[in-house]
Amino acid sequence: MESYKNQRFRARLGFALRGFAHALRSEASLRVQALAGAAALVALLVLRPAPVWWALVLLASAAVVSAELFNTAIEHLADLLHPQQSPDVRVLKDCAAAGVLIAVLGALGVAVALLVHLLDSI
Repeated sequence: MESYKNQRFRARLGFALRGFAHALRSEASLRVQALAGAAALVALLVLRPAPVWWALVLLASAAVVSAELFNTAIEHLADLLHPQQSPDVRVLKDCAAAGVLIAVLGALGVAVALLVHLLDSI
């Protein structure tokens, strides 16, 4: 196994992109989240809100994708270290999934706030 420590930026970027690509291939929920993020970007391009809304929507979208990636990493690590069924591992995975849920709810809150703002501007 290659060492991930003290690598040049280009190598570390490659590790990150490889992990993202693997997660996209293996996790249907990440594909859904990435598609939702792309739809949010298209909506921003069409609606052209103020820059602060761009920042909020893009940060919320990045938080959701990041939470999904952490969830995937935690699930894979838990399965590797404890392949048999375990109530403790179930709690660990449930908590990681809850983190994704909270990020998604936050992103939905941003979307609702943006829609309210845009409707008030009409």
